[in-house]
Amino acid sequence: MSDNSKLTEQFLRLIQIVKTLRSPAGCQWDRAQTPESLTPYFLEETYETIEAIHAGNLEKLKEELGDLLLHIVFQADIAEENNRFSLADSLKNICDKLERRHPHVFGDVVVNNIRDIKQNWEEIKLKEGRKSLMEGLPKTLPALLLARRIQERAAEVGFDWDKIDSVWEKVHEEIEELRTAIKNADKSAINIEFGDILFSLVNLSRFLEINPEKALTDTSKKFVKRFQYIEKRLKKKNQKLRDTSLKEMDEIWNEIRSADKSSKA
Repeated sequence: MSDNSKLTEQFLRLIQIVKTLRSPAGCQWDRAQTPESLTPYFLEETYETIEAIHAGNLEKLKEELGDLLLHIVFQADIAEENNRFSLADSLKNICDKLERRHPHVFGDVVVNNIRDIKQNWEEIKLKEGRKSLMEGLPKTLPALLLARRIQERAAEVGFDWDKIDSVWEKVHEEIEELRTAIKNADKSAINIEFGDILFSLVNLSRFLEINPEKALTDTSKKFVKRFQYIEKRLKKKNQKLRDTSLKEMDEIWNEIRSADKSSKA
């Protein structure tokens, strides 16, 4: 059996399983689900997929992609039951979109680089009826990712810094403006300037070609690991956190910090 035949067989099998689960003879829980009720699980599976990618765990990624596919089929099946649209409609939509937005592959448009490709993509989206390049950004995106996507869209049409030195200058400028706001005890300005710093740092991450969401997640995990080390050390001494001075906790923190640096060397 060819790979395409196997893919078709398993895909149709999944569709039929979902239909069976949703049928009167199927599962009561599955029949009770709605697009809204499935959203938390959909989001959870999305984050688990991202986590597998960040961890480089291909076995886990294989599993999580299947879980995501289940939710796509599940949502489409509910929509079809209510005569809204079918999974075939969704597949046709994305196929048409990909061909339409890649005229340099499926048409006769000539491009010179990736920037041309991205610029064409955004221009085509505007021709499709969008009034702004900023339309279509999900409101529920994590803030760092939202900032990154906003900047990428602007950059794709040339609204961007020419060099990383200018980005650094902007970061320092925003820090100084925050210092001034703090000095003036201006709560509103502090909030604005703090946001400006974060936005500038996301811009810097783009120039450094790193994912700001992953970088912050990695740092958060590192903090948790080191804090748990403090807890374990204190537990061995039958000592509680609240009875421990900051100086002593800092000393233990520096131990694990030094160990982490040594392991990288």
